[in-house]
Parts: sequence; C-alpha cells; structure tokens
Amino acid sequence: MPAATDALDKVLALSLLVGRDLERFERTERMTTPRVHLLWQLGAGGPSTQRDLAHALDVSPRNITGLVDGLVASGHVTREPHPTDRRATLVTPTAAGAALFAALQHSHAALAERLFGHLDEQRLGAFVTALDDTLDRFPTPLEQSA
Repeated sequence: MPAATDALDKVLALSLLVGRDLERFERTERMTTPRVHLLWQLGAGGPSTQRDLAHALDVSPRNITGLVDGLVASGHVTREPHPTDRRATLVTPTAAGAALFAALQHSHAALAERLFGHLDEQRLGAFVTALDDTLDRFPTPLEQSA
C-alpha cells in the first residue's frame, strides 16, 4: 500500500509536467500565465467587467488593470462600454483573443487525452473523486492567511 507521501510525490511530479506544458504554450504564444488565465476566464465566461475578472481570478483590481492593459496592447481584448452600467467597462476578447482561447482549449484537451485517455471510465472516475477529496482538504488562500 502506498504511503501518503508517495501520493504527494506523484502529484508534485504531475504538477511539474503540467507546468512545463503551460510554459511551452506561453513561450509559443508569448503570453504570461496571468494573461493566459484571464483569457481562459473570458473565453469560458464571455465579456466581463474588470471587477468580475478580479473576483474570478482572486487578484486585486489593480492587478486586473495591468493584465487588461497588456492584453489590450497585444490586441487580445478590448474595453467596451457596459450596456447597463455607465461606470463599468466590459473586457471583451478580440478575434485574436478568441483564436488564442481556441488554441488554449485545443492544448488543454490534447494534454488531458495524453495524460488520462488510457484510463477506463471507472479508473478515471476514481482518480477524479480522489482529487476532489484532496482539493476539498486543501486550505484556501483566505484560510492560510488567518
């Protein structure tokens, strides 16, 4: 029977591999991890206010402003007037931003298939359940600072 430290060692090894894959994507696309995360959020959720993006990514409004500024400069997003709140703006992916999100989705799906495509439904389900249980036990950043 494996020890808990064996499981942790394997999770750490997997996190390194996933991190390297993200780094490869970032080098290819000349994009930083925070900008990739912001684009992923926009691609998944559609145009959003900077406040909503800051909340979704758990960063400060000041950080979101810098990230959005960079993505506006690179042509991946625009700021547009909010249709119902004249004090807010919507951050909206451009065609280039949507194309990068599509590339992210493709890379994500390809990595998932490469890592887990060989597992039958039962083994994959057990793995996901074990990961869910583990993640539920991990303290959130707010709990860590208390």
